[in-house]
Amino acid sequence: MAQAAFVDTVAFPTSSLASPYVRSSLRQQHLALEDPAFKTAPLPQATVGACVIAAASVLSGVVSRRRSRTKAGRAHSSAVVRAAAEVPAPRLPDGTPEPHPNPIRKRPRRNRRSAAARQMFTETTLSPANFILPVFVHEGTEDIPISAMPGVSRLGVDTGLLRVMGEARELGVKSVVIFPKTPDDLKTATAEESFNPNGLAQRAIRNVKRAFPDVVVYTDVALDPYNSLGHDGIVRSDGVIMNDETIAYLCKQAVSQAEAGADYVSPSDMMDGRVGAIRDALDAAGFTNVGIMAYSAKYASAYYGPFRVALDSNPRLPSEDWKIFPNKKTYQQDPANAREAILEAKLDEEEGADILMVKPGMPYLDIIKSLYDNSNLPIAAYHVSGEYAMLKAAAQNGWLDEKDAVLEALLSLKRAGATVILTYYAVQAAKWLQEVDEEE
Repeated sequence: MAQAAFVDTVAFPTSSLASPYVRSSLRQQHLALEDPAFKTAPLPQATVGACVIAAASVLSGVVSRRRSRTKAGRAHSSAVVRAAAEVPAPRLPDGTPEPHPNPIRKRPRRNRRSAAARQMFTETTLSPANFILPVFVHEGTEDIPISAMPGVSRLGVDTGLLRVMGEARELGVKSVVIFPKTPDDLKTATAEESFNPNGLAQRAIRNVKRAFPDVVVYTDVALDPYNSLGHDGIVRSDGVIMNDETIAYLCKQAVSQAEAGADYVSPSDMMDGRVGAIRDALDAAGFTNVGIMAYSAKYASAYYGPFRVALDSNPRLPSEDWKIFPNKKTYQQDPANAREAILEAKLDEEEGADILMVKPGMPYLDIIKSLYDNSNLPIAAYHVSGEYAMLKAAAQNGWLDEKDAVLEALLSLKRAGATVILTYYAVQAAKWLQEVDEEE
């Protein structure tokens, strides 16, 4: 056999299975074969022998390792069989009847037998990215606990707000909606403070965007935090909430918030036509990229009580010369009506809304589903202060497991069709979701 043909046929073995002696011997033979004088000469018997020895050594090592692995595999299998044999058979309680004779072909429980299967087939998942954290801000530097909302405080606009937002952001909650506790001496019957460029809300927006540019800032567009009479609009002496006059100031408020850096303005006032007017005002001011999250289906609900305590924004008592309604039923929706919500949502969509909101959340899951089915816009749900307070109270009294109950509540909002969830539990829920991921 010519040397060149032999070298092409037998690869130089570098496998660690060959012994050091064999590798050294072959390395010497291989170097000799590289000499041009040997390219056509008969192959030396020593070289042939070295290659044969190397090949035998490699094959021997492979067979030896395969035998070792086979023995180890048999030993492991035997151990598994022995362990399975030691597990006691499950027992039935005394008095268990014979299985019912009816043939059951469809058994949905099959898909729920294991955690892995349940995780595979889950239809709805929650993420911190779904949450918007509502925050209350005030002029001071200290956190002021809100008695009606355990665990929630008014935050200093220059202090606590940034601390809480930093924590939320680290947990994946990168959206916030800001509610200002306006000092009483700045409140008026026409709420001009709402569009003060240096107002509390505007400063809060700038603080968040300066510290966390990637956080999405939502705002509240309504007059009640600034209105000395406590309503979302301007109140006439006979108690009527003035619609079109109120819109004029809502537009100025929205533009001032956009100038401060808001990403979305959120009209919660429920005046007719305000979404279209705000869209036009934003566009005219050059804020075409600022979005509108419309409170489209905001109901006149009893679940807002703790929120109004937080902002001190309840309607004021009437005086002798000024009638003031104690509720907001002339502009917020009737809890008995569902089709009306679809009408409001369609109008908001036509007027340029980017997100449609339902408020409150859990008592109105049917409305969330209805809007989801009738619009292609994202649907938001506000898990409001009363819902938060009820869960907190039940948990503090030991009546509910807070973690499980809260995550189930938020999941129900997502399942109904809300991809945007405003909740005071946003930070805590993000921590719980992190724990769930680690457990899995």
